[in-house]
Amino acid sequence: MPLTNDELQRYARHLVLPQVGREGQERLRAASVLLVGVGGLGSPAALYLAAAGVGRLGVLDHDTVAVHNLQRQVLHDTAAIGTPKVASARARIEALNPHVRVDTWQTALTRDNARGIIADHDLVLDGTDTFATRYLVNDACVLEGKPYVHASVHRFEGQLSVFGAPDGPCYRCVHPEPPPAGSVPNCAEGGVLGVLPGLLGTLQATEALKLLLGIGEPLVGRLLVVDALGARFREVRVERDPDCAWCGTRTARALLPDYAAFCGEGSAGGAAPAATPDTTQDAMQAATRITPQVLAMRLARGDALTVLDVREPWEHAIASLDAAELVPMQTIPARQAAWPRDAEYVVLCHHGMRSAMVADYLRAAGIARVLNLEGGIDRWSLEVDPSVPRY
Repeated sequence: MPLTNDELQRYARHLVLPQVGREGQERLRAASVLLVGVGGLGSPAALYLAAAGVGRLGVLDHDTVAVHNLQRQVLHDTAAIGTPKVASARARIEALNPHVRVDTWQTALTRDNARGIIADHDLVLDGTDTFATRYLVNDACVLEGKPYVHASVHRFEGQLSVFGAPDGPCYRCVHPEPPPAGSVPNCAEGGVLGVLPGLLGTLQATEALKLLLGIGEPLVGRLLVVDALGARFREVRVERDPDCAWCGTRTARALLPDYAAFCGEGSAGGAAPAATPDTTQDAMQAATRITPQVLAMRLARGDALTVLDVREPWEHAIASLDAAELVPMQTIPARQAAWPRDAEYVVLCHHGMRSAMVADYLRAAGIARVLNLEGGIDRWSLEVDPSVPRY
């Protein structure tokens, strides 16, 4: 169908571009893009794709809007706190452009639903923040023959590329194996400058529009690295690995059984896999961690535990445990020498990453019994005491 009068006026600045014109705008209207995650990256991408006239946007996110999201997730507002992100996204997109159809999935992307959802779209934007989901997006897109625009952010730096294109590499060509669990802090642990995902998400939308229109030079085989502090952009060439089982030899035929286990991220609820009695390595790992439920039980029965909170004072002011002593991470080396070596310690932080490093350090320093609180104080709030604020 020809563009309506409203569409002709709405997209006037596109129509005068020789690279877009009426034909290109009609192509955008016929296109469908899936946004996996509508947080910091997905927010600006969704807004600009909707404004550009992409006819159908799929929005997938299992989370609800929280106040700490609003520093960077500009698709949502204060009134949306507590509501599903997909509902907030739909309302904002439809208010911006009523010509766009919005399909929503209030769920996590899983091996059971990934291929079916992705297959129904022309293009995917990856706005996730866990390695398990990144590998899942990659594998499902490659199997379904769908290109996807990947971005990631950390503190003041971001990365962007197009993976899964017919003549380009996939995510596994750049990252054949996930990093060790806990070695790369997420935004909650490491922080992120609020405008940075806005910049990267807008670049994702740019790449998506170029791919849909068939114009320009998409970031296929190129990784763009953004340094916000230095105001510098640099490009790294990335080639398809001919031995990659997914996009090279294409010997991979099905998704992995468990992406969280592959990335060492534990179950969907944030817990690490339970130890199996007949596996020595698993048993040793289990001896170094404790779940919030078990910690609550041991504290209630009066076990002699020294609980160390290694977060920063500003974090402690937001949420804290009465049983824990605040010992910021950077002060541990100077203070640990005075601590009894035969005592039992539990270390906690926000999500369990910093505390895992501190626990390893203390064991290396000669304190044998040190447990890391899995999932940190955030999981404690979810599973033990909801009155402890989340941030």
